[in-house]
Amino acid sequence: MRRPLVAGNWKMNKTVAEARELVSSMVPKLNEVKDVEKVLCPPFVSLPAISDLLKASDIGLGAQNMYWEEKGAFTGEVSPAMVKEFCQYVILGHSERRTYFGETDETVNKRLRAAQKFDLTPIVCVGETLQQYESKQTNEVVSRQIKFGLADIDSAFAPRIVVAYEPVWAIGTGKASSGPNANDVVGKVIRRALSELFGDKTAQAIRVLYGGSVTASNAAEFFGQSEIDGALVGGASLKMDEFTAITKAACKS
Repeated sequence: MRRPLVAGNWKMNKTVAEARELVSSMVPKLNEVKDVEKVLCPPFVSLPAISDLLKASDIGLGAQNMYWEEKGAFTGEVSPAMVKEFCQYVILGHSERRTYFGETDETVNKRLRAAQKFDLTPIVCVGETLQQYESKQTNEVVSRQIKFGLADIDSAFAPRIVVAYEPVWAIGTGKASSGPNANDVVGKVIRRALSELFGDKTAQAIRVLYGGSVTASNAAEFFGQSEIDGALVGGASLKMDEFTAITKAACKS
């Protein structure tokens, strides 16, 4: 059985003070939800403060990105060692990183290999744009992102990887994919590509999340699908009641 995982990607929101206030209100509610892996991913500046607030809880902490080098003259970047000091998880290859900051399957792979080296659990994002979706290129695009983004990873580490299927056309638009459609992509495209890389047994062990306009009202539709193991939540993760409800929905599934 793959354990459900719900991660909140705060993106570029909340000052440190605001982050403390939100997490302080969330922790008691999230602690009540068992049998679900829960992860918060605030901006870098809030990681130390949030780390302290989560110490007595079973809630994990994740970074939204990292560079692949351990140290050096890379102004503005954050190294795996810096992330590891506070976090257990790291989001890699989010579509906004690919769209606005030039990330590619190759650079995602470099980051993933760094996560492997530093024993961080990576949440690797894949997904097609609206144009690719309408042109029926979803299978081709997502398969390529898996094939090249997860290349040369040790088979022993592969089950630690979490894949997040986030159709770009659904992120922040309020137009979520349907549960059956997302399940189809996960089962027929993502797990097939994972199987080609790591074999059937490992492909079935890797958790795959859905992301893209996930809310408390539609979460159960996704969590009820056989191939979907949780969610990478954006805007709703900034609202205590919404995020708690989504996490409870994952528990019920």
